[in-house]
Order: sequence, then structure tokens, then C-alpha cells
Amino acid sequence: MGSYTCCLCFTRRFRSSEAQPPADVRAAFATYAEGAAHMTADQLRSFMSEAQGGDGADADAERVMEQALLLRQRQPLLGKLAKPAFTVDDFYNYLFSEELNPPLGSQVHQDMTAPLSHYYIYTGHNSYLTGNQLSSDCSDVPIIKALQDGVRVIELDMWPNATKDDIDILHGRTLTSPVELIKCLRSIKEHAFSASPYPVIITLEDHLTPDLQAKVAEMVVETFGDMLYYPDTESLKEFPSPEALKERIIISTKPPKEYLEAKNVEENDDGTQEEKESDEEAWGKEVPDLQTELEYAKNDHEDVDDGVDSDDDDQKKPQSSPLEYKSLITIQAGKPKSDMSEALRVDPNKVKRLSLSEKELVKAAPSHGSDLVRFTQKNLLRIYPKGTRVNSSNYNPFIGWIHGAQMVAFNMQGYGRSLWLMHGFYKGNGGCGYVKKPDFLLEHGSDNDVFDPKADLPVKKTLKVKVYMGDGWHADFKQTHFDSYSPPDFYTRVGIAGVPADTTMKKTKAVEDNWTPVWDEEFIFPLTVPELALLRIEVHEHDKSGKDDFAGQICLPISELRRGFRAVPLFDRKGMKFKSVRVLMRFEFV
Repeated sequence: MGSYTCCLCFTRRFRSSEAQPPADVRAAFATYAEGAAHMTADQLRSFMSEAQGGDGADADAERVMEQALLLRQRQPLLGKLAKPAFTVDDFYNYLFSEELNPPLGSQVHQDMTAPLSHYYIYTGHNSYLTGNQLSSDCSDVPIIKALQDGVRVIELDMWPNATKDDIDILHGRTLTSPVELIKCLRSIKEHAFSASPYPVIITLEDHLTPDLQAKVAEMVVETFGDMLYYPDTESLKEFPSPEALKERIIISTKPPKEYLEAKNVEENDDGTQEEKESDEEAWGKEVPDLQTELEYAKNDHEDVDDGVDSDDDDQKKPQSSPLEYKSLITIQAGKPKSDMSEALRVDPNKVKRLSLSEKELVKAAPSHGSDLVRFTQKNLLRIYPKGTRVNSSNYNPFIGWIHGAQMVAFNMQGYGRSLWLMHGFYKGNGGCGYVKKPDFLLEHGSDNDVFDPKADLPVKKTLKVKVYMGDGWHADFKQTHFDSYSPPDFYTRVGIAGVPADTTMKKTKAVEDNWTPVWDEEFIFPLTVPELALLRIEVHEHDKSGKDDFAGQICLPISELRRGFRAVPLFDRKGMKFKSVRVLMRFEFV
């Protein structure tokens, strides 16, 4: 591992250094082992309960010890001859094991009996696309992957096929190749609950004639059978809860209307040039600054039409549609037809879903922030990417989350830091795809006043993060992956994604020529809205002669961080977890 060839004429050798337990780990061991060379199960249990934020309350300390000892790869015979002692190195192995000591819990722990409107829901956009929005293939493969990753809202755009006798799924008015609706429905049925038992919502963009709508109803009923949930009444006064809808499929779309010939709609919603950034450039693109976008919106009064997602009903009088199709719609959807105040009016006798583009939301936020919060306490709000994101990039999701929007729809087949935030947010609540909204977004005062997203708030909690060291790159990467002539020079970026007041990024020093870097640096983050904040962690390799190399990332919901020393696994650019790469950190709230 330590030999590198330079200029094809000489070899540089670097001594491999085995990682040692950090000083804080040794100190913790000494404290709980009471100065002894070995730790007992009771002492480990005390450490887990006191220093690790309660891990030891129900923990099987003996099992943890056995697993940590296995990490030392001792001879099997040794364990039979005598019970191995739990040393400081074994203690360190336990702390640096993501399986034994993860940063988040793995169980659903939130109340799941409230109405759907009380939850953020893991939502996909154009879920059938394999790549860009203009010319990629349509397939059930990205739908399957999304469901396996825990996504709970799948979007399908329905169009008549070439012979007008069946239904295709494709991105309308583009060069995307179609996939049959029935294939998508069958894949949804097979994989809907592979990652979570909570309901899957299928949002349908309907461009069909009444006879094809009837065919859709027939397909849906035949495919899903008893899995399909639909209400007895035409409209609901309140949405059911995720708990009540376990392992059920729900349909959400606009009420049936006459199929209209496709309008000649410009795909670019603001007349700007299509995105031309390469994937490589996009990976390095920072999450759009939320405060900047909101400030820009105050001065931007352009009337926007977001193309294929625009509402083209009410242009002609709808024909009657088959009752069977209409009755399957649990969540009735629509877009603003007049002014925003009217669109956000709360009907006490009916709930609905409203769809806004990211740009429409940014424009509405400065003047209708409280109205948006009030609307989302009872109704569902879906936010979707603007039409210029032809490369399937995404936006800052906090623009929707801080206003209570449940369905912040993302291009899951996309890329970049915004998508990393989405992945991290839904690691919360056991990764079930439903995260309970914080109480302040669900409460209202005696005068019907609600949370104001524009308000300046005091610091509620302070997070201290200590970055000790990293390991595992030598196992997951080739020796010359980062640098052809020497070991890598790793550094870590640590920061917060959240409301503008909380958002920041900091970084450690770069540790030169070491596959197991030790940083031992601490950062302090004051938080005004910790309930929505995410901890961002990225590791990069410093390149003196060019662009720094990517070495891993993860985002974690701060409200669910487990206190104490934690082994934090890292993921690649597309959100796949590395086999071995992890960072040892410590989290404290003060």
C-alpha cells in the first residue's frame, strides 16, 4: 500500500500507520474502566447509558463486546480457551463500528396516527425517467430503485400510446421513449413495501381521454386489488393517517377532465437557456442559497408557466368521465387557477393537494408565507422542479420544508448536493419515508396566527461536532485513485443545512499522505430551527495541482443524532454507501 512510482524511474515509499484510538476515546475508557486495563460488561453498559445518550438502557452489552472482539479477528480457539478481555482497542473497535455504534436509530419512533398532512413524505418527480428530462428512456427500473430506497410518492405521466388504444408513461412533448403503464403498476405492486410498510402514493399526471381513463381504472383495480385504498365519499374532510394506511396504495390526481390536444408549451419556464452543465460540474455545485432565492423573488414578478405540469383543465367544459376512475382518487389535486390567496384558502369541509413549481413557491413565500403554513396544516402541498432543470438536477428542499410542504418532489435519478440533503432528511424516523412535521408548523394561536418562516428566531440549541479521524478508503479504492504518486491528503467539510440563519459550512485541515487521516478538530453550530436542520459531512482529497477529489458524503437529521462517539458511514455521489469508509465523530448538544 505504501509504494508509488514516480516518473517511471524511481519509487516513493510511505510508511503505513495503523490508526490508534484518539485521546478522548482512551480517556473515556479509563474513566469507565475505573483505571483498569480491561472493561466489564457493566462498565460498558454504564458508558452507553451515560456518555452515549442512553444507548445502554436496553443494550446487550455482552453482545456488543462479543461483536467488538470479533473485529479484532482473534483466533477462534482463543475464545474457547478463555473469555477474552475487553481492552481499550476493543472499545475503540466498538466505537468505530457503524453496525454497533451508528449515528442514528433504525426504528420508526414517531407518532404515525396523525393525518397525512402532518408528515413530510419522501416524494419523487417524473419517477419513470432514467436520466435527463428531454431524451432519456422511460422505465420501471428507476421506480423500483426509488421504492427500495424508501420513496413513498411515485409520479407517472399518462399519455395515449401511438394507436390511442392504450396508456404510455413518458415525459410529454419531449423525446423520451415510453414505457407501458401496466408495467409500472406491476413493479409498484411488487416493490411498494420492500423498504417501508407505510402507504405509497401514486401521483398521476393525466392526459387521457375518458375511455382511456376507464382503462386506467380497470388496470389499477386489477393490479392492486385489496392493496388499493379509496374513500367511500367523493371528498375527504381529513386525510387518513400513515398508520391507518399501512401497506395500501393511494391514487392522487386532478379530477377527470376532457383530454385536450397537447398545447405548444415552451419547456423553459423563464425563457432562459437550458442547463448545459456537465455532470462533473454539477457534482461540485453547492446547494442554492435559500436567502438569496427568497430575496430575488421579491423583485421578480414574471408570470410563469411551468410547461408540462401546468393545469390545462377548465379551458373547455369537461365531459363526463367514468365513475370508476373518479372514485379511485383519494387525494384530489390541482394548481392555482386565480390568485394565490384564493388557492391557499382552507376549506373546513374538504382537503386537497395543491401543486406549485419551485419558482412559484419562491415567489409566493415573501407575501404568503403564513398562508402556506396554514394551508399545509390540513392540506397537502406538492413542490416540483422548474422546467429548466432538463438535466434532472434539483433545488434547495428547505424552501418547501420551512413552509410545511409535505411533498417536496425531487428527481431521484438526478445528482448533486441538493439530492444528498433529501437522502439525509429521510434517514429520519427509521427511514420509513414519513417524517413528522415539527410542532411549530402544526400549531396555531387564538387569532389563527401560525409560524412565520421570515421571523428572526433565537438560538434554541447548540451542536458541538468533533471530527476525530477517518478510515476505510484503502479498502474501497485503488492505491492510485486519489493521487498517482503519494497517499491522499484528506480533509473534511462539516456544516449545517437548514433555515438561512443556521446554514454554514466549515472544514478541517488537510492531513497529508495518509489513508487514515486524524483531524481531531471541533466545530460549534448554534441552531435556531434544529428540528429541520441537517448535519452535512463531506470528505475530499486536496489536490495541489487541480480540482479536489471527492471521497464521500452523508447528511444526517440533527433532531435524531445520537449523542456521544459515533461511527459515521459515508456514501458516494449517487447515494450508495461505501463498504468500509467511515468517520469517527462525537456529537454533543449544549
